[in-house]
Amino acid sequence: MTPITEVEGRRLALSNLDKVLHPATGTTKGELLHYYATTAAAMLPHLRDRAVSFLRYPDGPDGQLFFTKNPPPGTPAWVTTAPVPRSEDPRARQPVIQDLASLVWAANLVVEFHTHQWRMETPAVADRLVLDLDPGPPATIVECCGVALWLRERLAADGLTAYAKTSGAKGLHLLVPLEPTPSERVSAYARALAVEAEAELPAHVVHRMAKALRRGKVFVDHSQNAAAKTTATPYTLRAQPRPTVSAPVTWDEVEETADFGDPERLVLLMDDIAPRLERYGDLLGPLNDPDAAGSLP
Repeated sequence: MTPITEVEGRRLALSNLDKVLHPATGTTKGELLHYYATTAAAMLPHLRDRAVSFLRYPDGPDGQLFFTKNPPPGTPAWVTTAPVPRSEDPRARQPVIQDLASLVWAANLVVEFHTHQWRMETPAVADRLVLDLDPGPPATIVECCGVALWLRERLAADGLTAYAKTSGAKGLHLLVPLEPTPSERVSAYARALAVEAEAELPAHVVHRMAKALRRGKVFVDHSQNAAAKTTATPYTLRAQPRPTVSAPVTWDEVEETADFGDPERLVLLMDDIAPRLERYGDLLGPLNDPDAAGSLP
């Protein structure tokens, strides 16, 4: 029998709670749902009012993975949806996770959460900039940390404050709160920054995606600032053998990882998040604070 639970007055059917989704740790779907329910206070501000895409992995990371933008079949009528700028379908809509009930509904589908850099009231007008630092083997997140420290100083020179989070996979994300700015302008600035980083750190950075160029270097992916693109939402679990999380980290942790050269220092798992929230609060809280927003030069 499928358990029925009530979340904020909404009845939800939760399925396969004993199913193992992260085989390296034996983490079950029930534990995944508990993680999202207990992390919701920190995660929801980063989801609210933002169209979301899902990377679904219902049978774990070794099963079928598929990316979906449209509301999945069976989406409850009470789940908010919003129009999104997509050239292939001008009528396209995507889900918006506004509350705990919507979060648990989506988590029951077993998904990674990926959000746009703009809010649904102002499509293609970004209120944050993102740089995805992706290491080309044998480089790791250690090399990403060194590049991130350079980018933090470069952004500061333009009056912008950067915050870091793990990707939950191999790399590191830098996020910058912005005054509302057209996505095209943010994209152009981010690309110029990536080009400059490659010019200043040619042995360590590449700004183009071609894999042939990326061996042993950090790809500074600026493309996720395009209005149609999304980035892993803070606190989302990732489809990895271990239940890794795309989670905020301190700049001290970034510096220490660069200094000590140990990529495991920045591997954050599901069970690490509650103690970190208790210790630090939400390190990415300023992303949702208009007073913390900077303006592009």
